[in-house]
Amino acid sequence: MTHRVYVVFCHPTHDSLGGAVLERVLAGLATAGHEVRTSDLYADGFSPVFTAADLEHHFVDHDAHPELRPDIVTYVEHLRWCDTLVLVHPTWWSGQPAMLKGWIDRVLVSGVAWTMPDGATRIAPALRNVRRIVAVTTHGSSKAVNALQGESGKRIMTRSIRTMCHRLCRTDWIALYGVDRSTDAQRAAFLARVERRLSRR
Repeated sequence: MTHRVYVVFCHPTHDSLGGAVLERVLAGLATAGHEVRTSDLYADGFSPVFTAADLEHHFVDHDAHPELRPDIVTYVEHLRWCDTLVLVHPTWWSGQPAMLKGWIDRVLVSGVAWTMPDGATRIAPALRNVRRIVAVTTHGSSKAVNALQGESGKRIMTRSIRTMCHRLCRTDWIALYGVDRSTDAQRAAFLARVERRLSRR
């Protein structure tokens, strides 16, 4: 079974382990025959800053007023098109880079990721088309240290973003821990694992 996969890449350079990870992600998806769309946040010049204007329009339905956030329209289109969301990024300070966190803050807005029905006290999920989220990431420190820190980046994906998706949405966290002290062989094995995991149907 093939899927519609939206890959969001967040790393300042392609000449890096992060760039190599993206290549392997795309290679795996191609092997499986999936349809793929990709956003490169740094190459796009995406602004991660949640501004006063963003705050003013926080509860304004994006569909009703897309002109209020013209810079997110393409990302919204990709999100609504996909059934699988893949986030490729390093983990810095136990979480997503500011660029990706800003993308989450500014793109997963009212009318896109969630709605607030009249009279409701809780938001309702709006990305029900998304049935799987995959994060492919690297951590500078060991898994034990990350566990001690609480792995906030992982929790944002599995406990926050996932709840805005289909109720049966699955999550996968594909990570290389201790990358700062990893060997060439360990990095090569990780890249092979990434491609293998993403090639599954």
